[in-house]
Amino acid sequence: MSATSSTKPSSRRPPRFALIFGAATLAALVLAALLAPALAPYPPGEQNLAQDLLPPSAAHPLGQDKLGRDQLSRILHGAKVSLYVGAVTVGISVTLGVIIGLCAGFWGGPVDFWLMRSVDVLMAFPGILLAIAMSAVLSPSLTTVVVALSVIGWTGYARLVRAEVLHLKTRDHVEAATALGMKRVRVMVKHVLPMLAAPLSVQATFGMAGAIVAEASLSFLGLGVQPPTPSWGAMLNEGRSFLLVAPHMTLYPGLAIMVTVLGLNFLGDGLRDLLDVRSH
Repeated sequence: MSATSSTKPSSRRPPRFALIFGAATLAALVLAALLAPALAPYPPGEQNLAQDLLPPSAAHPLGQDKLGRDQLSRILHGAKVSLYVGAVTVGISVTLGVIIGLCAGFWGGPVDFWLMRSVDVLMAFPGILLAIAMSAVLSPSLTTVVVALSVIGWTGYARLVRAEVLHLKTRDHVEAATALGMKRVRVMVKHVLPMLAAPLSVQATFGMAGAIVAEASLSFLGLGVQPPTPSWGAMLNEGRSFLLVAPHMTLYPGLAIMVTVLGLNFLGDGLRDLLDVRSH
């Protein structure tokens, strides 16, 4: 009996590295953003021109930039920008995508046709180019970055929701609710929307990683967050002229972007396995 019971596979799956690493990365990003004023050893804009471009030291663990500002303090405060852009962009994009995807999937016909054609038109252009164009036309700012990324970010969520709705609306309980005379809006909210939580959660983690990369790219080009507000992309741009004499100016902001995006992608993979999300 003991030998038989020992060979039975455990019903509980061990925690996956991707999920743990991704959740830890997101938690670290949130804590760094919220606690930046307390964690940063110096004000992010405090200059010391006599100590410009100095390498890492005990007083400045990540070194100083061309104006003598503390790199660690600026990276911590830059986390606030990345978290804000990622969270707000994903929030707006998910809201728009869910509304449009539900309408297209449930109503079908001309509604579905024209909504999906608008999605196809926006997806035909590289998203970053549309964001660059909008940021160039409008005055570069944090709000402009969020608006530009949200305008193009909802399309993926709309396609995902539409595909899920087309699959879910054939379920027995959804057809029964419709047959009983329940209004479509109520059917969508009560019976379909809760079942979209899992795939949307997975998609949102990847979307947040993409938004952070896009914000860093726009700030690197000077079309995003404007000085003196710290941004990881702007810090990369400032440090590229000093790669040989002060490589720490690009190394640490680049590592912050890489680890954050890698962690969010790992979180998405872990959630996809945990929630058993499959594409239809």
